[in-house]
Amino acid sequence: MALRLSPYQTIPPPGRQSDLLEVPISALQPTQLCVGLAEVHSRQRDFALEPAEQRRQYLRRKPVPLVRNAAGDLWMLDRHHRLRALIELDGDGLVFAYIAHNLKESDRLACLRLLDQRGWLYLYDGRGQGPLLADVLPRSLTDLQDDPYRSLVWKLKQESRIQPQPHIPYHEFRWGAWLRSRCLPPFSSARLEPALPAARALTRSAAASHLPGWKGESQG
Repeated sequence: MALRLSPYQTIPPPGRQSDLLEVPISALQPTQLCVGLAEVHSRQRDFALEPAEQRRQYLRRKPVPLVRNAAGDLWMLDRHHRLRALIELDGDGLVFAYIAHNLKESDRLACLRLLDQRGWLYLYDGRGQGPLLADVLPRSLTDLQDDPYRSLVWKLKQESRIQPQPHIPYHEFRWGAWLRSRCLPPFSSARLEPALPAARALTRSAAASHLPGWKGESQG
């Protein structure tokens, strides 16, 4: 299965710390349809153990890139898993962010089409079906679907079996789409273990060598 994603533009990095905004997580609209709930729940456990000030400093070091339109609407271009975890812990929580791009338009669908042209939307659902129309994107992080293959890729990255590629939008979903095209035992985001042995072997196979982040056949 190959994702039919638009050629992408790199998301601009943050500028000076003084340029950061502090915005409510609930005000941010997602640019993808799904997340891997295994990663969301892992981040929730970590956040729950952190003192409030330690969490705040962590969020300042990891600001969220945003797109803002002429009406003041905000879309997040990254950090969906982190903020989905946070909003479920604190619905009124704030996060540090920066404006990566401004749009002159105010119409929501026109803005989403422009984001799609930049390769900044992921329009596949939790079953890998798509691309769907941009108007199906939810307005809230809490409405994102679960994609167990995205959870599986998160676990493989945790085990250092896939090299991170932070400048490639939806890198993990590309790996997930490829794994979805292979033969894996039934699994879920809550129970990844049945698929892990086969998935580990697939990530180091020559068949995966075309995917950015492939680490080679000799990895353990």
